[in-house]
Order: sequence, then structure tokens, then C-alpha cells
Amino acid sequence: MTEGIRVAAIDDVEPGEALLLPLELTGTEEPISLFRDDDGTYYCMDDTCSHEDASLSEGWIEACEVECPLHSSRFCLRNGRPMCLPATEPVSTHRLEVRDGDIWIFPGVPADTADQ
Repeated sequence: MTEGIRVAAIDDVEPGEALLLPLELTGTEEPISLFRDDDGTYYCMDDTCSHEDASLSEGWIEACEVECPLHSSRFCLRNGRPMCLPATEPVSTHRLEVRDGDIWIFPGVPADTADQ
């Protein structure tokens, strides 16, 4: 398995905030964001809302969910599932690891397959 990609230091993202990762860094076709829940837990998932083209990194993060800034759909940060309408399709998650004060992601590897 790949070593992953270092995307940030743990202090680069405040609790309740998100960081949109450059496509050049992730090597993906779709934008990916790093989310830090209000309890300090990190999550990684695709940045684009599955309902309509909106950046989830610009949404509100609270209680392990991110709310889309466009139509208020909420997504579970753990598994990407929509928690309410109008979104009905999940958003892809990506495995991440915190190592020595840095955050590493594994684009394309779902978060739920990581040993946690």
C-alpha cells in the first residue's frame, strides 16, 4: 500500500474548520478537503457536495457533520453519507493518518477501511 501524501501539519486546521487541498498535491481529478471536527478529530473526504456543485470546505462543521453552504444538506464526516435532504448520494471519504504531528491522506482508499 502507498505511503500516503503529507497534506498538512496538525495545527494547520483549527477545530471546526476545513482545508481544501490542491489537486496538484492530491493527484486526484476531484477536489478533496481535510476537515477537523469541533472535538479535534480529523476527517478527509471529497469536497464537492453530491447534490449540487458546492464546496463542502466552505460549510459548517459540527458534531461529526459538515453542512453544505448551498442547500444545507449535511454529511457524516466518518462515512460521507447524507444526513438529510436534498442530498441523497454519499460523498467519498479518504483514509488518513496522523503521524508525528503531520496529517497524511490516502486518496481513493475509503476511510472505513483504515485500522482505527
